[in-house]
Amino acid sequence: MKLPRRRFLHLAASAVALPAVSRIARAQTYPSRPVRLIIGYAPGGSADITARLIAQWLTERLGQTFIVESRPGAGSNIGTEAAVRAAPDGYTLLLVAPANAINSSLYEKLNYDFLRDIVPVASLIRFGNVMEVHPSVPARTVSEFIAYAKANPSKINFASSGAGSTIHMSGELFKMMAGVDMVHVPYRGGALALTDLIAGQVQVMFDNIPTSIQHIRTGTLRPLAVTTAERMELLPDVPVVADVLPGFEASAWYGVGAPKGTPAEIIDRLNREINTILAEPKVKARFVELGAALVTGSATDFRKLLVDETEKWGKVVKFANIKPE
Repeated sequence: MKLPRRRFLHLAASAVALPAVSRIARAQTYPSRPVRLIIGYAPGGSADITARLIAQWLTERLGQTFIVESRPGAGSNIGTEAAVRAAPDGYTLLLVAPANAINSSLYEKLNYDFLRDIVPVASLIRFGNVMEVHPSVPARTVSEFIAYAKANPSKINFASSGAGSTIHMSGELFKMMAGVDMVHVPYRGGALALTDLIAGQVQVMFDNIPTSIQHIRTGTLRPLAVTTAERMELLPDVPVVADVLPGFEASAWYGVGAPKGTPAEIIDRLNREINTILAEPKVKARFVELGAALVTGSATDFRKLLVDETEKWGKVVKFANIKPE
């Protein structure tokens, strides 16, 4: 039976439009069941706090539970691989962190390619580290510290929370740009490193601001500078390292990613919802309390951040010949 031309064209147009309608419907009904947000770290740290806050706000906004699932180990690679292997349906997300950019160069062989296998959804926050010294160190500025370090090569120990951490990489970037020789002392966690810095067992640390702020305020530790491009609200009187070493910038940051193949309409919706959440004054205030600044933008903006960070830290890993623990 031959169809009239008008009827045929109508049916053809409907067939073409069907996938688009299906995609729109899928985005509108998402999420229809709980969503898990994987983090590659143990509970209690800044990653866990950030993940639980954003999960809470997404739960309130979208009416489905967002569950934080901790998968620590192997420098966050275990959690990342779990996300990569998950079904790309929007019901498994990953809290993306600097370790993902660093590990691309730090580990010679991974079971995934991060920039290929994880799709950026949205950036969340950025927070800097603070270059701080034990009071016994005779330096009150970055310039004085560099002079002291050059006069005492290999005699200054700088602590970190482990090889490849942002605390470690901040110190290695400083060594590279300042041309100083310091000895890296890795610990199994920032708390242990901070304890030895307070005790004077090590001399300097590039610690996350939130965990050091109270020790700085009491005078137990002396801040020399923050590692961000601009001054931080929590330490408004402390200068930036870049005042002495132009171009220096080292920050921790978090965002949300999803397995490759996750529908674009779900990525778009999550990006819109997250940016709407970050625009709320109460959300900004909560993150400021934690020493963090909001980072909003499109999924494309977040991808650029990931590419830039991967390239930057790759150069530092190569320069310092850093190996995973």
